[in-house]
Amino acid sequence: MKKVFLVATALICLFLNSYAQPGKHNIDKVAAVVGNNIILLSDLNQQYTQYLYQGNPANPEIKCKILQNTLTQKLLKQQAEIDSVMVEDSQVDDEVNKRMRFSMQRAGGQERLEQFLNKSLLQYKDEIRPSVKDELIAQKMQAKITENINVTPMEVEKYFKTLGDSIPQFNTEVEVGEVILDPQLTRAEKQRFRDKIEALRLRVKGGDDFGVLAKTYSEDPGSSADGGDLGFFDRSTMAKEFTAWAFKLKAGEMSPVFETEFGFHILQVIERRGEQVHARHILIRPATTPESLVRLKAHADSIYNNLIAKKLTFAAAANLYSDNKETKFNGGMMLNAENVQARSTFIPVDKLDPTVFLVIDTMKVGGIAKPDLFSSPDGKQGYRILYLKSKIPPHKANLAQDFPKIRDAAQSDKINRTLSEWFEKRRESTYIKIDDEFNTCDELKIWTKTTAAK
Repeated sequence: MKKVFLVATALICLFLNSYAQPGKHNIDKVAAVVGNNIILLSDLNQQYTQYLYQGNPANPEIKCKILQNTLTQKLLKQQAEIDSVMVEDSQVDDEVNKRMRFSMQRAGGQERLEQFLNKSLLQYKDEIRPSVKDELIAQKMQAKITENINVTPMEVEKYFKTLGDSIPQFNTEVEVGEVILDPQLTRAEKQRFRDKIEALRLRVKGGDDFGVLAKTYSEDPGSSADGGDLGFFDRSTMAKEFTAWAFKLKAGEMSPVFETEFGFHILQVIERRGEQVHARHILIRPATTPESLVRLKAHADSIYNNLIAKKLTFAAAANLYSDNKETKFNGGMMLNAENVQARSTFIPVDKLDPTVFLVIDTMKVGGIAKPDLFSSPDGKQGYRILYLKSKIPPHKANLAQDFPKIRDAAQSDKINRTLSEWFEKRRESTYIKIDDEFNTCDELKIWTKTTAAK
């Protein structure tokens, strides 16, 4: 039965490639076959286009890596079909829309993106949807293969001994806590911003084009260049107030002015597909007033004084008062952005925000800095109270001091070895054919070696 399957797959490959020969009608070219999955050259070219559009330099050799990744995905997908591992259509739509929004933002709008692609956005979304779905299925299958992998303390110690002369040297690391305080406007202070967006809503009602007004006035950097277009999204994507109006309105209808944590909005529904809504919006962000900052400074000073008097622990202050949702329920402690999955709070000083480093550099461990006025990445002003919980000087890694990091490295190593073994077995038992065009790709030699051995 296996032999019949392999022969049939090979015949499919030969049949399709016969259409790609010189002098014949070229429908496409088969770059590779993995089991019952065919990889077309046009799919690789499409991924290469995405690579270029992300601002990367032209490099045809990247196609070797793209094909290697695609071969890996196809093997995982084939196993996913056997194990009934699937992803929801809504998850695929979300990922496609997220990538489209990112691409439009880089391009400066839908029109410029379509000019670069030489096709409509709808066409492009339809084209990439199958590959995005395969990618998500592959990710889910890989997660299933490795989901039960853990390392024991003995395995961590054994892994550490294998490092030998490769034991890493760690830079100075710190644990830093923060209480972030955003200014709160009074109803009267907010009213002029509400009035501004209400005036825009009335202009749309009077016949002005929603998209033109969004381009001119919306303060959402992610969608304003595209006329406020947000693409399709589901109920889990947006703020709850936004979602409520988006799923309440019919196509063509516009909401009244409503408020979310981001500011004041009006939105218009363009299309509804089941549990997906295509909408556009205009956002007006209330600006900080001098009066609100004065009030906030007094609030920050009060919190600081209670911390210094030990009437309040830093963790409690973060939980009660901080407006940073990422850290307030973590005792106020910042997470290492390069190791968020492990939720590590130890941050190399060279990876700290420079404005944070300037404050904590001269502090003693356990010290709390006075509130300082700062600007968030989106330009919003507020007050921040910083706390230096611990500081570890530069040192060579050791089990006593760095066990969590060594454990993570040991687990990653075990996962990589498990995946390598899994792929080796699947390559040996799966029909694989790669077009001669990719014979020079070093990355693919392990695949072609397996093929040659069959």
